Amino acid sequence: MTDSMPGPATSSPRGLAALPGLRHFHPSAVPAVSRPAYLRELLSWAFLPLFLGAIEGGALSVVVKKAFADSGVSAFELNMAVAVVSAAPNVANLTSFAWAGLARGRRKVPFIAWLQTATAACVALIAAMPENRMGLWGLCVLATLARVAWTGVVTLRAAVWRANYPREARARIAGNMATVQSLVLALSSWALGAGMDLSPRSFHLLFPALALLGIVGNVLWRRVPVRHESQTLRAESDEAGSSSALDPGSIVRTLRQDPPYARFMLWMWVFGLGNLMIGAPMAIVLEDDLHASYTQGILATTVIPLAVMPFAIPFWARRLGRLHVVDFRARHGWTFVVATGTLFLASWMQSMTLFYVTGAVLGVGFAGGSLAWNIGHQDFAPAERDAEYMAVHVTLNGLRGLVAPFLAVGLYEGLRHLGLAPWTFFVCTLVNVVGVWGFIRMRRDRRHRPATVVAASA
Repeated sequence: MTDSMPGPATSSPRGLAALPGLRHFHPSAVPAVSRPAYLRELLSWAFLPLFLGAIEGGALSVVVKKAFADSGVSAFELNMAVAVVSAAPNVANLTSFAWAGLARGRRKVPFIAWLQTATAACVALIAAMPENRMGLWGLCVLATLARVAWTGVVTLRAAVWRANYPREARARIAGNMATVQSLVLALSSWALGAGMDLSPRSFHLLFPALALLGIVGNVLWRRVPVRHESQTLRAESDEAGSSSALDPGSIVRTLRQDPPYARFMLWMWVFGLGNLMIGAPMAIVLEDDLHASYTQGILATTVIPLAVMPFAIPFWARRLGRLHVVDFRARHGWTFVVATGTLFLASWMQSMTLFYVTGAVLGVGFAGGSLAWNIGHQDFAPAERDAEYMAVHVTLNGLRGLVAPFLAVGLYEGLRHLGLAPWTFFVCTLVNVVGVWGFIRMRRDRRHRPATVVAASA
């Protein structure tokens, strides 16, 4: 991959550039040096999320809960399987440091393309699972393996973005990518729900079809250039201690070397725990209490949040572009407090309408979260350690993902026997409030520190 390639012509006023609401998607709205990578990457994200829609935690939780209800497993075992597929996207993040280590000193685009192909293969293989106990747990294993491969994509993509897009434009460009991804994911998840309502056995066709369509994006991604790649690869290879990247102890070393980042990760862990606790019990309540159809359940858990995201992303992108990620999280975090509070009311009142409202508020939260997730660590990380800092973030998210769904299902089961199941979501709300309070404390401390110290940590 060369460090620079001629960009596409962008002088024509036609197409996206002529539509006021879509001008910021057009390559002419991107710095000239970034246009070759931007155009190819944007096109790839119009296809890649198609296979991700089949294994989105919310959508797949609904599929597992309903499709395997008559598979001969107990209600408790089925709920544990729901917790597994809900946890899979985040538990897979525990492999982030492994991917960062394996990719160190290697060209990122071919490596990411290989991981995308592996993800699609796992999605397609889900179609071969029978509708019994063995098929249920086989599905869980394949979904987890797919998310493990995708963790590598997320971890390494941030380094590609840093190389190709300048800091002042990065949040806006990441927002464009997230907008396209959310719309395609919403379409894919809706198709999955509609197909399953037509026939619960349709997943045997839908999963390989979505995987095959997503491969189109993989082909496009392979052509994304990376600026100054040779210099970055040399810096990675020369970085002291790079051979220990596979050592989990490197997480501790990174956090010890950067106390502000360690503190930020602490409050992200608390805040994220509350968010990750809601997915599994939400799918369980929708089936057990509201008897929602596949389409209704997937609308509430996946489609509505994803459909709302594009409308909220520009709002959050403007703020992240001018705020340190700590300041951003101190404001953005309240959206999840409102979302989990609304979910508590929806479960308590058994209102499908309020579940849809919850999905919309979650979409606003996910919009800002997706931006901060992908580039927020760059307010702390040196360029040559970008993947390492991202790996710390993603790995710690995996630890809370390993705990949160099972903690939530256990809490739900205990409270359900007391007739207090909705209070599971009230606990999630309280955890979120504590996390936001932590970000606010960090923001206040940053404002009281000398300007030179703040600049050094940012």
